[in-house]
Amino acid sequence: MIALVSFVSGLVALVVGAELLVRGASKLALSFGISPLVVGLTVVAFGTGSPELAVAIQAAMANQANITVGNVVGSNIFNVLFILGLSALITPLIINRQLIRQEVPIMVGTSLLVAALAWDGTMSRLDGLILVCLLAVYTGFLIVQSRRQEAGSDAAEPATEDSGPGWDSKLPVQIALIVIGLVMLVFGATWLVDAAITFARLFGVSEMVIGLTIVAAGTSLPEVATSIMAAVRGQRDIAVGNVVGSNIFNLLGVLGVSAAVVPGGLSIAPAMMAFDIPVMIAVAIACLPIFFTGNLIARWEGALFLAMYVGYTVYLVMAAQQHDALSTYGFVLGTIVLPLCALTVAVIAWREWHAGRQTR
Repeated sequence: MIALVSFVSGLVALVVGAELLVRGASKLALSFGISPLVVGLTVVAFGTGSPELAVAIQAAMANQANITVGNVVGSNIFNVLFILGLSALITPLIINRQLIRQEVPIMVGTSLLVAALAWDGTMSRLDGLILVCLLAVYTGFLIVQSRRQEAGSDAAEPATEDSGPGWDSKLPVQIALIVIGLVMLVFGATWLVDAAITFARLFGVSEMVIGLTIVAAGTSLPEVATSIMAAVRGQRDIAVGNVVGSNIFNLLGVLGVSAAVVPGGLSIAPAMMAFDIPVMIAVAIACLPIFFTGNLIARWEGALFLAMYVGYTVYLVMAAQQHDALSTYGFVLGTIVLPLCALTVAVIAWREWHAGRQTR
């Protein structure tokens, strides 16, 4: 009963906190002349990523590296497949060109870098410091880039609905909304994850599977609530930028800080290197052709993302239970379903690219 109350309370806190955070962040972007995309990539993404950071550090200090690494890897898979998929089902998401040309390649490159650093089975303290330094450089670059773009654009911009006067047009109110929203997100995620872990342990699931599924999905619920709320409010740059920025923050910030604070670094399970990290890289790469098709994520592409996440989760659960049908399911998933999905996306991406060249 206590776990159930904690679960419901956490869910309510996440929804309310996400609404406050999106409203405050979007207003703050206009106040400081920073584009909503950059706000989604930094303030919102880092803020909604704070539950992952808190859980990862706590697990790392408790020598539960499988939960720490599983949380990061699972969250990145969840963010792309589930959150973008669900947001696109609500409303097709128009993709900013900066995301296609800059942020998604950075996300792919960061995923490959983490895999290279973890190749020896350990994420050392030095590896963690490298990732944290790269996060600082990336954040500074985004802010400088946004300010330069704003200075180079026309000063006379048409007024938008969010730029008008209102109770949330004052800077102190905007900051208060962001702070209160972040606090509610952190507490809501903590309550919900604690309850979810309690439920999961009743089924005797391993720490790695808990990290990849329950903890990853639970700590990503702020991103779920924030992206969906932003999509409903028409703030699609924040909705998509939040996911991409959160993935970059998870790899550079969450994993980097966790590895840096533990004297011996983080040990990477062989099963993680053999399956889950390659899946994370594949999911990041899959964004490139899907984002490229018409510069938007259509509803059918969102449904494809959701179906892929369901397939991945079912595989994890079957593997944890050593189900008799695991080998058959894995064979069908790896040799038929995934190649078919990849071929479909590749063909559509090629057609869009070819059609774009013909119209020039």
